Amino acid sequence: MNRRDLVLAILAAADGRSYTPVQIQKAVFVVCDHFPDLIDEGPDFNFQPYDYGPFDSDVYSVISRLEDAGFAEIAPSAHGNWNTYAATDHGVDRGEEILDEMPGEEERHIRRISAWVRSLGFASLVKSIYEAYPQMRANSIFRG
Repeated sequence: MNRRDLVLAILAAADGRSYTPVQIQKAVFVVCDHFPDLIDEGPDFNFQPYDYGPFDSDVYSVISRLEDAGFAEIAPSAHGNWNTYAATDHGVDRGEEILDEMPGEEERHIRRISAWVRSLGFASLVKSIYEAYPQMRANSIFRG
């Protein structure tokens, strides 16, 4: 699997519902941490401690390419000066195909991670990540 397919699978697991920036970053990070050999084609992501925990700008680059291909939608948030990220209907269909091709444990885990990150607000999600990955707090500006 390559990074594009992984991110599309994660977006599709939300069935068209959107992710905030912190949610998509943490979802991709946790999936990659739990399944470090999942990406076996091309480069891995390289998450580094940043303002709000693990961050890799390549996540956004991948989603931008998915949007160009009609698989994802990047939209301005109605709640702040940031974007939201979601799979289009076509992206959900293709992402579900990717998920269906995965071993059951990995597919179920991606769905659980997707639901978990989207169920938490910003502060709760960042705190949860810092509890599980204290090394990712190194450059944090988060004080919650």
